[in-house]
Amino acid sequence: MATSKRTTMAVDAAKATTQKLYKSGVDIKGELFRAVLLLSIIVAVGMLGSLIAYVIWRGWDRLDWNLFVNNPSSIFLDTAGFAPAIVGTIYVMLGVLVTVVPIGVSAAIYLEEYADRTRWYNRLVEVNIQNLAAVPSIVFGILGLAFVVRGWLNLGFVAFAGSLTLAMMVLPTVIIASREAIRAVPPLIRQASYGLGATRWQTIRHNVLPAATPGIITGTILAMSRAIGETAPLLLVGATTFVLFTPESPFEGAYSAIPVQIFQWAARPQDEFRILAAAGAIVLLVLLLAMNSVAIWIRARLTKDT
Repeated sequence: MATSKRTTMAVDAAKATTQKLYKSGVDIKGELFRAVLLLSIIVAVGMLGSLIAYVIWRGWDRLDWNLFVNNPSSIFLDTAGFAPAIVGTIYVMLGVLVTVVPIGVSAAIYLEEYADRTRWYNRLVEVNIQNLAAVPSIVFGILGLAFVVRGWLNLGFVAFAGSLTLAMMVLPTVIIASREAIRAVPPLIRQASYGLGATRWQTIRHNVLPAATPGIITGTILAMSRAIGETAPLLLVGATTFVLFTPESPFEGAYSAIPVQIFQWAARPQDEFRILAAAGAIVLLVLLLAMNSVAIWIRARLTKDT
């Protein structure tokens, strides 16, 4: 009994000494690492905040109704706007939405629920999807010019060509986000559905997809938030920098987009154009924050309901 007690006391003393030494060493390194992380965050947030503050300061006075309803002008700068760019952005984003959601979600369902991971072609598809998510956007612009505008599809320089190009760019993001959302559905839901006699498709349609919807919607909105701010791919597929008329449809006529118009205004030497570019940047920033806020709200709402 005495031996057991002495052994317990010795173990406790050794444990306390080891924890003290370990804690002393970790505190120094941990505090230093935390200080570096905190400094990095402060620098990043400070630079971003200063940039946003500068843009708001420069463009706030031009946030009027003329900015949204008037066409661009090189003469009447006080009333110039970017209505064609707004309409072109709406056309492009609608085209991205109706293209990327069915393809991306369907691909995610196949890869998660049907694909045999032992097959070489399924593994090849998965590797390519992961690699394409890191490809620079200009590469997709070149692909869009070669195969969508002039090559196989031969759509010409229209808004839907820009939609397909941006859809190729954000498709890997949608697939990856949708796969993660489907993978997060508990296996017990599938097993319970199969136990009641449901087929695989009925299980996916009525159980898996409703549970994965918050993640799928969030990934889709975040992917579109990336697409709406892209300039380089659109410049290659026909988004002109100066359009004086509103495009009639996504399938005909020249078009522009908000990032392209901002790029065109910022490149001008006159200070009035730079003020217009700052005002357009504010509008684009508000749109991005709104889309991200909607994604967060939808995810929270649907997660709560399910």
